[in-house]
Formats: sequence, C-alpha cells, structure tokens
Amino acid sequence: MELLVTGGPGALARFEVLFAPADLARWVEQSRLAPGLELTLTDDDVAALRNLRDALHSIASDRAHGRPLDPVHLAVVNAAAAGAPLAARITPEGGRAWAPGGTGRQLLATVARDAVDLLTGPYADRIRECGSDNCQLLFVDTSRPGRRRWCAMEHCGNLHKVRSHRAQRAHRANQADQAD
Repeated sequence: MELLVTGGPGALARFEVLFAPADLARWVEQSRLAPGLELTLTDDDVAALRNLRDALHSIASDRAHGRPLDPVHLAVVNAAAAGAPLAARITPEGGRAWAPGGTGRQLLATVARDAVDLLTGPYADRIRECGSDNCQLLFVDTSRPGRRRWCAMEHCGNLHKVRSHRAQRAHRANQADQAD
C-alpha cells in the first residue's frame, strides 16, 4: 500500500512522483524496506514498478468496493511476484539486513509478493477507500472493530467533522431565523 501514494492510473497520474531511477531510490529509502537496501535501478525498473503500482491500485480499489478482480491486473501482479525477490540475510549481530547487489526486478518481485500476501491474507477484506469527498487514498483498516472510514483521522476525518459541525450550526441558525 505504500507504493500506491506515488501516483496511479487516471486522475491519480497528477500525483506521480516516480519518473526516474533516482525517484524510485528515494521512495525505497522512505519505505519500510529501506534499512541497508542498496539497489541498481534503471528506467525500465521505474516503468515496471509504475505498471505494478497501477495494477495494485486497481485491485485494491476493487477489493475496497467489493468488485470482481480484473484478470489483466491480477496477471501483472502475478507475473511480477513470480520473479526472484530481494535476498534477506542475518547480520553478525543477529539482525536482519539485505544482501548486497539488489536489482529493480528483485524489488518489483518483493513488492508484488508483499501485495499478494496482503491481498490474500487476514486484512484483505479490510482494504478501504477514504470516506472523504476529495480523497481517494486506499488504506488497510487495522483498527480493532474494522470500521475505520478515513485514511487519517488527523486530516480527512477531522475535516469531515469540522464540515459536519459547521453544517449543523448553519442549519440551526437557519431554523432560528425562520422561526423569527
């Protein structure tokens, strides 16, 4: 799901941030994959990851809205997941690290496999689209009751509450004016 905020198909293309290998490297540095990950990335890797991202966005959106999954998008994810993933290793201190020399294709396979795990795992039915009128972010609802409506309460949820409060206040004021 981290990859989905980098742009996407259709109207989401205006948010595109992955144009070149350096952009992809920056995304990797900010992702949860980052610690110690050194990759060799190409323009083809950027295009392949964008293609995977667009397919994942469509699949996640279909899951969020209970629609059937598109076989074309599934084929993109499955083909990417079939590749060799990045290799993890154990450090001398007993920690987890990435083996040196990773490639963009291995990154693609790793991200696709992670997506397969999410889309087929216990949180598959908790993929949601933000309930805000002007936000299309997809997120995984990990709340205990599983009824989260907003991508972030601090932003979209709070804006909704403010709008609702103002609308109620305006409605009450309008009713009071009509009663006079």
